[in-house]
Amino acid sequence: MSSITRRHILKTAGLLGAYGASPFAMNLLPFNALAATTTGYRALVCIFLYGGMDCHDTVIPYDTTSYNQYSSIRQTLLADYNGLPGGSSRTQARLLALSPTNASNFGGRQFALGEALTPIHQLFNNGSAAIVSNVGPLIEPLTRAEWRSDAARKPARLFSHNDQQSTWMAAAPEGASFGWGGRLADMAIAAQANADASFTAISLSGNVIYLVGETAAAFSLGLNGPAQINSISRTSLYNSQSLPGRISDLVQDTQNQRQNLFERDVVDVHRRSITLNRDLEVALSSQPPFTTVFGADGLSQQLQMVARMISARSTLGASRQIFFVSTGGYDTHALQAQSLTGLHASLAGAMRAFYDATVELGVENDVTAFTASDFGRTLAVNGDGTDHGWGSHHFVVGGSVNGNRIVGDMPPPAFDHTYDSGNGRLIPSTSVEQFAASIAAWFGLSSAEVQTALPNIGNFAGPIDLFNASSSV
Repeated sequence: MSSITRRHILKTAGLLGAYGASPFAMNLLPFNALAATTTGYRALVCIFLYGGMDCHDTVIPYDTTSYNQYSSIRQTLLADYNGLPGGSSRTQARLLALSPTNASNFGGRQFALGEALTPIHQLFNNGSAAIVSNVGPLIEPLTRAEWRSDAARKPARLFSHNDQQSTWMAAAPEGASFGWGGRLADMAIAAQANADASFTAISLSGNVIYLVGETAAAFSLGLNGPAQINSISRTSLYNSQSLPGRISDLVQDTQNQRQNLFERDVVDVHRRSITLNRDLEVALSSQPPFTTVFGADGLSQQLQMVARMISARSTLGASRQIFFVSTGGYDTHALQAQSLTGLHASLAGAMRAFYDATVELGVENDVTAFTASDFGRTLAVNGDGTDHGWGSHHFVVGGSVNGNRIVGDMPPPAFDHTYDSGNGRLIPSTSVEQFAASIAAWFGLSSAEVQTALPNIGNFAGPIDLFNASSSV
Protein backbone atom coordinates (compact mmCIF):
# COMPACT_ATOMS: atom_id res chain seq x y z
CA MET A 1 0.00 0.00 0.00
CA SER A 2 1.33 3.46 -0.87
CA SER A 3 2.51 5.99 1.71
CA ILE A 4 -0.15 8.40 0.42
CA THR A 5 -2.85 5.95 1.46
CA ARG A 6 -1.28 5.48 4.88
CA ARG A 7 -1.16 9.26 5.29
CA HIS A 8 -4.84 9.46 4.44
CA ILE A 9 -5.61 6.84 7.09
CA LEU A 10 -3.56 8.73 9.64
CA LYS A 11 -5.17 12.07 8.87
CA THR A 12 -8.73 10.81 8.97
CA ALA A 13 -8.04 8.70 12.07
CA GLY A 14 -11.33 6.90 11.65
CA LEU A 15 -10.85 4.47 14.53
CA LEU A 16 -10.81 7.35 16.99
CA GLY A 17 -14.50 7.87 16.39
CA ALA A 18 -15.28 4.52 18.00
CA TYR A 19 -13.83 5.82 21.25
CA GLY A 20 -15.38 9.30 21.10
CA ALA A 21 -12.09 11.15 20.54
CA SER A 22 -11.50 13.87 17.97
CA PRO A 23 -9.28 13.66 14.87
CA PHE A 24 -6.29 15.96 14.78
CA ALA A 25 -3.80 17.35 12.30
CA MET A 26 -0.71 15.18 12.07
CA ASN A 27 2.54 17.12 12.23
CA LEU A 28 3.91 15.69 8.99
CA LEU A 29 6.78 17.04 6.94
CA PRO A 30 5.81 20.37 5.32
CA PHE A 31 5.12 20.39 1.61
CA ASN A 32 7.32 22.40 -0.72
CA ALA A 33 6.35 25.96 0.20
CA LEU A 34 7.99 29.22 1.09
CA ALA A 35 7.89 30.31 4.72
CA ALA A 36 4.99 32.64 5.40
CA THR A 37 5.48 35.66 7.64
CA THR A 38 4.54 34.59 11.16
CA THR A 39 5.43 37.53 13.37
CA GLY A 40 2.84 38.47 15.97
CA TYR A 41 -0.47 36.62 15.96
CA ARG A 42 -3.10 36.23 13.24
CA ALA A 43 -6.30 34.19 13.21
CA LEU A 44 -8.94 33.64 10.53
CA VAL A 45 -12.46 32.49 11.34
CA CYS A 46 -14.67 31.17 8.53
CA ILE A 47 -18.37 31.28 9.44
CA PHE A 48 -20.12 29.02 6.94
CA LEU A 49 -23.86 29.49 6.44
CA TYR A 50 -25.13 26.20 5.05
CA GLY A 51 -28.02 26.32 2.63
CA GLY A 52 -27.29 29.47 0.64
CA MET A 53 -27.95 32.85 2.24
CA ASP A 54 -30.23 35.20 0.30
CA CYS A 55 -28.00 38.20 -0.39
CA HIS A 56 -30.96 40.15 -1.81
CA ASP A 57 -32.71 39.86 1.57
CA THR A 58 -29.54 40.74 3.49
CA VAL A 59 -28.13 43.87 1.83
CA ILE A 60 -31.33 45.58 0.69
CA PRO A 61 -31.76 48.48 -1.79
CA TYR A 62 -32.60 51.63 0.15
CA ASP A 63 -32.87 54.64 -2.16
CA THR A 64 -36.47 55.10 -3.20
CA THR A 65 -36.05 54.19 -6.88
CA SER A 66 -34.15 50.99 -6.15
CA TYR A 67 -36.36 50.03 -3.21
CA ASN A 68 -39.51 50.40 -5.29
CA GLN A 69 -37.99 48.30 -8.06
CA TYR A 70 -36.96 45.66 -5.52
CA SER A 71 -40.32 45.59 -3.75
CA SER A 72 -42.14 45.21 -7.05
CA ILE A 73 -40.11 42.10 -7.92
CA ARG A 74 -40.40 40.66 -4.41
CA GLN A 75 -43.94 41.69 -3.60
CA THR A 76 -45.14 38.22 -2.52
CA LEU A 77 -42.20 37.78 -0.16
CA LEU A 78 -42.60 41.27 1.29
CA ALA A 79 -46.29 40.54 1.81
CA ASP A 80 -45.24 37.65 4.04
CA TYR A 81 -43.08 40.04 6.06
CA ASN A 82 -46.11 42.32 6.45
CA GLY A 83 -47.99 39.48 8.09
CA LEU A 84 -45.42 38.80 10.82
CA PRO A 85 -46.11 39.76 14.46
CA GLY A 86 -44.99 43.34 14.99
CA GLY A 87 -45.29 44.15 11.31
CA SER A 88 -42.75 44.02 8.51
CA SER A 89 -39.05 44.62 9.15
CA ARG A 90 -38.66 45.15 5.41
CA THR A 91 -40.52 48.43 5.05
CA GLN A 92 -38.20 51.18 3.87
CA ALA A 93 -38.75 53.17 7.08
CA ARG A 94 -37.57 50.33 9.32
CA LEU A 95 -34.42 49.41 7.39
CA LEU A 96 -30.99 50.34 8.80
CA ALA A 97 -29.37 52.63 6.25
CA LEU A 98 -25.70 52.11 5.41
CA SER A 99 -23.46 55.12 4.86
CA PRO A 100 -20.29 53.60 3.38
CA THR A 101 -17.27 55.83 2.90
CA ASN A 102 -17.17 54.73 -0.74
CA ALA A 103 -20.84 55.57 -1.42
CA SER A 104 -19.81 57.57 -4.50
CA ASN A 105 -18.95 54.27 -6.23
CA PHE A 106 -22.62 53.41 -6.54
CA GLY A 107 -23.99 56.39 -8.46
CA GLY A 108 -26.49 57.55 -5.85
CA ARG A 109 -27.79 54.07 -5.05
CA GLN A 110 -28.13 53.36 -1.34
CA PHE A 111 -28.27 50.17 0.72
CA ALA A 112 -29.49 48.99 4.10
CA LEU A 113 -29.64 46.04 6.46
CA GLY A 114 -32.64 44.60 8.25
CA GLU A 115 -33.21 45.23 11.96
CA ALA A 116 -32.05 41.75 12.94
CA LEU A 117 -28.58 42.64 11.68
CA THR A 118 -28.26 45.64 14.03
CA PRO A 119 -25.04 44.33 15.70
CA ILE A 120 -23.32 44.04 12.32
CA HIS A 121 -24.70 47.43 11.29
CA GLN A 122 -23.02 48.89 14.39
CA LEU A 123 -19.70 47.22 13.50
CA PHE A 124 -20.00 48.52 9.94
CA ASN A 125 -20.60 52.07 11.18
CA ASN A 126 -17.60 52.02 13.52
CA GLY A 127 -15.30 50.79 10.76
CA SER A 128 -14.83 47.24 12.04
CA ALA A 129 -16.87 45.52 9.32
CA ALA A 130 -17.09 45.58 5.54
CA ILE A 131 -19.42 44.02 3.02
CA VAL A 132 -17.95 42.19 0.03
CA SER A 133 -20.58 42.28 -2.67
CA ASN A 134 -21.39 39.64 -5.26
CA VAL A 135 -18.58 37.24 -4.45
CA GLY A 136 -18.65 33.60 -5.50
CA PRO A 137 -16.84 30.76 -7.28
CA LEU A 138 -15.32 31.54 -10.68
CA ILE A 139 -12.56 30.00 -12.77
CA GLU A 140 -12.04 33.18 -14.77
CA PRO A 141 -14.01 36.42 -15.22
CA LEU A 142 -17.40 35.76 -16.76
CA THR A 143 -20.03 38.06 -18.28
CA ARG A 144 -23.67 37.39 -19.02
CA ALA A 145 -22.90 37.15 -22.73
CA GLU A 146 -20.10 34.64 -22.11
CA TRP A 147 -22.34 32.67 -19.78
CA ARG A 148 -25.05 32.38 -22.41
CA SER A 149 -22.65 31.49 -25.23
CA ASP A 150 -20.34 29.21 -23.20
CA ALA A 151 -17.45 31.44 -24.24
CA ALA A 152 -15.68 31.20 -20.87
CA ARG A 153 -15.13 28.49 -18.30
CA LYS A 154 -17.68 28.08 -15.52
CA PRO A 155 -17.44 26.26 -12.18
CA ALA A 156 -18.74 22.69 -12.36
CA ARG A 157 -22.13 21.64 -10.98
CA LEU A 158 -23.44 25.10 -10.23
CA PHE A 159 -26.47 25.47 -7.94
CA SER A 160 -25.86 22.09 -6.22
CA HIS A 161 -25.53 22.42 -2.44
CA ASN A 162 -22.77 19.88 -1.82
CA ASP A 163 -20.78 20.80 -4.89
CA GLN A 164 -20.93 24.54 -4.34
CA GLN A 165 -20.10 24.21 -0.66
CA SER A 166 -16.98 22.35 -1.77
CA THR A 167 -16.27 24.84 -4.57
CA TRP A 168 -16.44 27.77 -2.13
CA MET A 169 -14.07 25.97 0.22
CA ALA A 170 -11.80 24.19 -2.25
CA ALA A 171 -12.28 25.59 -5.80
CA ALA A 172 -13.65 22.23 -6.97
CA PRO A 173 -16.92 20.30 -6.54
CA GLU A 174 -17.50 17.49 -4.07
CA GLY A 175 -14.49 15.17 -4.00
CA ALA A 176 -11.88 17.96 -3.92
CA SER A 177 -8.60 17.16 -2.19
CA PHE A 178 -7.59 20.42 -0.54
CA GLY A 179 -9.36 23.52 0.79
CA TRP A 180 -7.92 27.01 0.61
CA GLY A 181 -7.99 27.31 4.39
CA GLY A 182 -5.92 24.14 4.54
CA ARG A 183 -3.50 25.56 1.99
CA LEU A 184 -3.02 28.64 4.16
CA ALA A 185 -2.51 26.36 7.14
CA ASP A 186 0.10 24.44 5.14
CA MET A 187 2.08 27.66 4.71
CA ALA A 188 1.91 28.38 8.42
CA ILE A 189 3.04 24.84 9.23
CA ALA A 190 5.90 25.10 6.74
CA ALA A 191 6.99 28.32 8.46
CA GLN A 192 6.79 26.57 11.86
CA ALA A 193 4.39 29.25 13.05
CA ASN A 194 3.09 27.19 15.96
CA ALA A 195 4.77 25.13 18.65
CA ASP A 196 2.44 22.28 17.68
CA ALA A 197 1.17 22.16 14.10
CA SER A 198 -1.94 20.33 15.30
CA PHE A 199 -3.40 23.61 16.57
CA THR A 200 -3.12 25.40 13.22
CA ALA A 201 -6.44 24.37 11.61
CA ILE A 202 -9.32 23.96 14.04
CA SER A 203 -12.93 23.03 13.33
CA LEU A 204 -15.99 23.41 15.54
CA SER A 205 -18.02 21.74 12.80
CA GLY A 206 -16.41 18.33 12.23
CA ASN A 207 -14.28 17.37 9.25
CA VAL A 208 -14.54 19.90 6.40
CA ILE A 209 -12.63 20.16 3.13
CA TYR A 210 -11.93 23.85 3.82
CA LEU A 211 -9.29 22.97 6.43
CA VAL A 212 -7.64 20.07 4.57
CA GLY A 213 -4.20 20.82 3.18
CA GLU A 214 -1.22 18.82 2.01
CA THR A 215 -0.08 18.61 5.63
CA ALA A 216 -2.89 20.31 7.54
CA ALA A 217 -6.11 18.72 8.72
CA ALA A 218 -8.75 19.88 11.15
CA PHE A 219 -8.32 19.46 14.87
CA SER A 220 -11.93 18.99 15.93
CA LEU A 221 -13.37 20.63 19.03
CA GLY A 222 -16.76 20.41 20.70
CA LEU A 223 -18.59 23.26 22.37
CA ASN A 224 -17.05 22.27 25.70
CA GLY A 225 -13.52 21.83 24.41
CA PRO A 226 -11.50 18.83 23.26
CA ALA A 227 -13.21 15.48 23.12
CA GLN A 228 -11.95 12.72 25.38
CA ILE A 229 -12.04 8.94 25.20
CA ASN A 230 -14.71 8.54 27.85
CA SER A 231 -13.72 5.07 28.89
CA ILE A 232 -10.24 6.18 29.96
CA SER A 233 -11.18 9.61 31.34
CA ARG A 234 -13.32 8.28 34.18
CA THR A 235 -12.08 7.34 37.65
CA SER A 236 -13.99 4.06 37.47
CA LEU A 237 -15.85 1.97 34.92
CA TYR A 238 -18.33 -0.83 35.62
CA ASN A 239 -17.51 -0.52 39.34
CA SER A 240 -13.83 -1.05 38.61
CA GLN A 241 -11.25 1.63 39.39
CA SER A 242 -8.57 -0.22 37.44
CA LEU A 243 -10.52 -0.77 34.21
CA PRO A 244 -10.04 2.77 32.76
CA GLY A 245 -6.27 2.43 33.15
CA ARG A 246 -6.28 -0.98 31.51
CA ILE A 247 -8.27 0.34 28.56
CA SER A 248 -5.83 3.26 28.33
CA ASP A 249 -2.92 0.85 28.21
CA LEU A 250 -4.68 -1.17 25.52
CA VAL A 251 -5.60 1.83 23.36
CA GLN A 252 -2.10 3.28 23.60
CA ASP A 253 -0.28 -0.08 23.52
CA THR A 254 1.70 0.77 26.62
CA GLN A 255 3.59 -2.52 26.36
CA ASN A 256 4.56 -1.78 22.72
CA GLN A 257 3.42 -5.21 21.63
CA ARG A 258 1.83 -4.23 18.30
CA GLN A 259 3.93 -5.32 15.33
CA ASN A 260 1.59 -4.65 12.42
CA LEU A 261 2.47 -1.39 10.66
CA PHE A 262 -1.09 -0.09 10.53
CA GLU A 263 -1.85 -1.08 14.11
CA ARG A 264 1.20 0.91 15.20
CA ASP A 265 0.03 3.88 13.14
CA VAL A 266 -3.39 3.78 14.83
CA VAL A 267 -1.73 3.51 18.24
CA ASP A 268 0.40 6.57 17.42
CA VAL A 269 -2.76 8.48 16.51
CA HIS A 270 -4.38 7.45 19.79
CA ARG A 271 -1.37 8.46 21.87
CA ARG A 272 -0.98 11.77 20.12
CA SER A 273 -4.69 12.60 20.29
CA ILE A 274 -4.93 11.79 24.00
CA THR A 275 -1.88 13.92 24.79
CA LEU A 276 -3.08 16.84 22.67
CA ASN A 277 -6.56 16.81 24.13
CA ARG A 278 -5.29 16.72 27.69
CA ASP A 279 -2.77 19.50 27.04
CA LEU A 280 -5.45 21.62 25.41
CA GLU A 281 -7.87 21.01 28.26
CA VAL A 282 -5.25 22.29 30.71
CA ALA A 283 -4.50 25.33 28.53
CA LEU A 284 -8.18 26.27 28.23
CA SER A 285 -8.95 25.75 31.90
CA SER A 286 -6.18 28.19 32.86
CA GLN A 287 -7.81 31.09 30.97
CA PRO A 288 -10.08 33.53 32.86
CA PRO A 289 -13.75 33.65 31.78
CA PHE A 290 -14.98 36.37 29.43
CA THR A 291 -17.01 39.30 30.58
CA THR A 292 -18.47 39.32 27.05
CA VAL A 293 -21.79 37.48 27.04
CA PHE A 294 -22.37 35.00 24.21
CA GLY A 295 -25.81 33.80 23.17
CA ALA A 296 -27.08 30.30 23.84
CA ASP A 297 -27.49 29.43 20.15
CA GLY A 298 -25.11 27.00 18.47
CA LEU A 299 -23.19 29.56 16.40
CA SER A 300 -22.57 31.81 19.39
CA GLN A 301 -21.34 28.85 21.41
CA GLN A 302 -18.98 27.78 18.61
CA LEU A 303 -17.53 31.27 18.42
CA GLN A 304 -17.17 31.40 22.17
CA MET A 305 -15.00 28.27 21.98
CA VAL A 306 -12.95 29.89 19.19
CA ALA A 307 -12.44 32.90 21.47
CA ARG A 308 -11.35 30.58 24.27
CA MET A 309 -8.83 28.96 21.92
CA ILE A 310 -7.48 32.37 20.97
CA SER A 311 -7.19 33.29 24.64
CA ALA A 312 -4.91 30.26 25.07
CA ARG A 313 -2.69 31.15 22.09
CA SER A 314 0.38 31.99 24.20
CA THR A 315 0.05 28.85 26.29
CA LEU A 316 -0.24 26.79 23.11
CA GLY A 317 2.60 28.64 21.38
CA ALA A 318 0.40 29.57 18.42
CA SER A 319 0.99 32.53 16.10
CA ARG A 320 -1.18 31.49 13.10
CA GLN A 321 -4.55 29.77 13.37
CA ILE A 322 -7.51 29.12 11.07
CA PHE A 323 -10.93 28.25 12.50
CA PHE A 324 -14.12 26.93 10.93
CA VAL A 325 -17.59 27.28 12.44
CA SER A 326 -20.97 26.83 10.81
CA THR A 327 -24.72 27.04 11.09
CA GLY A 328 -27.55 25.89 8.84
CA GLY A 329 -31.11 26.72 7.87
CA TYR A 330 -30.40 29.10 4.96
CA ASP A 331 -31.99 26.96 2.24
CA THR A 332 -35.09 29.13 2.23
CA HIS A 333 -37.23 27.70 -0.56
CA ALA A 334 -40.28 28.38 1.59
CA LEU A 335 -41.29 30.45 4.63
CA GLN A 336 -38.28 32.73 4.16
CA ALA A 337 -39.86 35.68 5.99
CA GLN A 338 -40.57 33.46 9.00
CA SER A 339 -37.05 31.99 9.21
CA LEU A 340 -34.48 34.46 7.88
CA THR A 341 -34.98 37.13 10.54
CA GLY A 342 -34.09 34.66 13.29
CA LEU A 343 -31.10 33.38 11.34
CA HIS A 344 -29.86 36.93 10.83
CA ALA A 345 -30.32 37.74 14.51
CA SER A 346 -28.28 34.69 15.51
CA LEU A 347 -25.53 35.49 13.01
CA ALA A 348 -25.25 39.16 13.94
CA GLY A 349 -25.36 38.53 17.68
CA ALA A 350 -22.72 35.82 17.44
CA MET A 351 -20.38 37.90 15.28
CA ARG A 352 -20.73 40.94 17.53
CA ALA A 353 -20.09 38.93 20.71
CA PHE A 354 -17.05 37.34 19.11
CA TYR A 355 -15.67 40.71 18.04
CA ASP A 356 -16.24 42.09 21.54
CA ALA A 357 -14.38 39.08 22.99
CA THR A 358 -11.39 39.81 20.75
CA VAL A 359 -11.44 43.41 22.01
CA GLU A 360 -11.49 42.05 25.56
CA LEU A 361 -8.44 39.93 24.70
CA GLY A 362 -6.69 42.84 22.99
CA VAL A 363 -6.46 40.98 19.67
CA GLU A 364 -9.22 42.63 17.63
CA ASN A 365 -6.63 43.78 15.07
CA ASP A 366 -5.21 40.25 14.86
CA VAL A 367 -8.42 38.32 14.20
CA THR A 368 -10.62 38.42 11.10
CA ALA A 369 -13.98 36.67 10.84
CA PHE A 370 -15.86 36.32 7.56
CA THR A 371 -19.03 34.67 6.31
CA ALA A 372 -19.34 32.23 3.43
CA SER A 373 -22.19 30.14 2.06
CA ASP A 374 -23.06 27.62 -0.66
CA PHE A 375 -24.35 30.41 -2.89
CA GLY A 376 -26.73 33.36 -2.94
CA ARG A 377 -30.33 33.03 -4.05
CA THR A 378 -32.48 34.26 -6.91
CA LEU A 379 -33.91 37.76 -6.89
CA ALA A 380 -37.08 36.19 -8.30
CA VAL A 381 -39.29 34.60 -5.65
CA ASN A 382 -41.15 31.30 -5.81
CA GLY A 383 -44.05 32.38 -3.64
CA ASP A 384 -42.82 32.55 -0.06
CA GLY A 385 -39.20 31.59 -0.73
CA THR A 386 -36.30 31.78 -3.16
CA ASP A 387 -34.27 29.36 -5.25
CA HIS A 388 -30.58 28.51 -5.51
CA GLY A 389 -28.34 31.30 -6.78
CA TRP A 390 -24.63 31.92 -7.31
CA GLY A 391 -22.91 35.15 -6.24
CA SER A 392 -23.70 36.59 -2.81
CA HIS A 393 -22.76 39.36 -0.39
CA HIS A 394 -20.67 38.56 2.68
CA PHE A 395 -19.54 40.21 5.89
CA VAL A 396 -15.93 40.59 7.03
CA VAL A 397 -15.33 41.69 10.62
CA GLY A 398 -12.14 42.64 12.47
CA GLY A 399 -10.05 45.54 13.70
CA SER A 400 -7.75 45.36 10.66
CA VAL A 401 -10.61 45.44 8.15
CA ASN A 402 -10.86 48.62 6.08
CA GLY A 403 -14.44 48.90 7.21
CA ASN A 404 -17.52 51.00 6.61
CA ARG A 405 -17.22 50.10 2.93
CA ILE A 406 -19.01 47.95 0.38
CA VAL A 407 -16.23 46.28 -1.60
CA GLY A 408 -16.90 45.34 -5.22
CA ASP A 409 -19.77 45.82 -7.64
CA MET A 410 -23.33 45.83 -6.31
CA PRO A 411 -25.70 44.61 -9.04
CA PRO A 412 -29.03 46.43 -9.41
CA PRO A 413 -32.31 44.90 -8.13
CA ALA A 414 -33.35 43.95 -11.65
CA PHE A 415 -33.19 41.24 -14.29
CA ASP A 416 -31.16 40.97 -17.51
CA HIS A 417 -28.20 43.09 -16.39
CA THR A 418 -24.49 42.26 -16.83
CA TYR A 419 -24.36 39.98 -13.79
CA ASP A 420 -27.71 38.21 -14.22
CA SER A 421 -27.50 34.59 -15.36
CA GLY A 422 -31.31 34.36 -15.11
CA ASN A 423 -33.99 35.15 -12.51
CA GLY A 424 -31.61 37.45 -10.67
CA ARG A 425 -29.16 34.61 -10.06
CA LEU A 426 -25.96 36.66 -9.84
CA ILE A 427 -22.82 35.88 -11.82
CA PRO A 428 -20.09 36.80 -9.32
CA SER A 429 -18.18 39.98 -10.03
CA THR A 430 -15.57 39.07 -7.40
CA SER A 431 -14.15 35.55 -7.27
CA VAL A 432 -13.66 33.55 -4.10
CA GLU A 433 -9.95 33.47 -5.05
CA GLN A 434 -9.77 37.29 -4.97
CA PHE A 435 -11.54 37.30 -1.62
CA ALA A 436 -9.25 34.57 -0.28
CA ALA A 437 -6.11 36.22 -1.68
CA SER A 438 -6.76 39.40 0.29
CA ILE A 439 -7.30 37.33 3.45
CA ALA A 440 -4.17 35.24 2.73
CA ALA A 441 -1.98 38.32 2.32
CA TRP A 442 -3.24 39.71 5.62
CA PHE A 443 -2.55 36.30 7.19
CA GLY A 444 1.11 36.66 6.18
CA LEU A 445 1.51 34.89 2.83
CA SER A 446 3.76 36.35 0.18
CA SER A 447 2.46 36.91 -3.35
CA ALA A 448 4.25 33.73 -4.46
CA GLU A 449 2.59 31.74 -1.68
CA VAL A 450 -0.80 33.19 -2.59
CA GLN A 451 -0.27 31.89 -6.13
CA THR A 452 0.56 28.44 -4.74
CA ALA A 453 -2.41 28.37 -2.37
CA LEU A 454 -4.89 29.80 -4.91
CA PRO A 455 -3.97 28.54 -8.39
CA ASN A 456 -6.81 30.41 -10.15
CA ILE A 457 -5.85 33.83 -8.77
CA GLY A 458 -3.73 34.55 -11.85
CA ASN A 459 -6.91 34.63 -13.94
CA PHE A 460 -8.13 37.72 -12.08
CA ALA A 461 -6.96 41.27 -11.51
CA GLY A 462 -5.68 40.34 -8.05
CA PRO A 463 -6.80 40.53 -4.42
CA ILE A 464 -9.53 42.93 -3.43
CA ASP A 465 -8.78 45.89 -1.15
CA LEU A 466 -10.12 44.57 2.12
CA PHE A 467 -7.67 45.53 4.89
CA ASN A 468 -6.10 48.68 6.26
CA ALA A 469 -2.60 49.29 4.88
CA SER A 470 -1.25 49.53 8.43
CA SER A 471 -2.41 45.97 9.17
CA SER A 472 0.08 44.27 6.82
CA VAL A 473 2.65 42.00 8.44
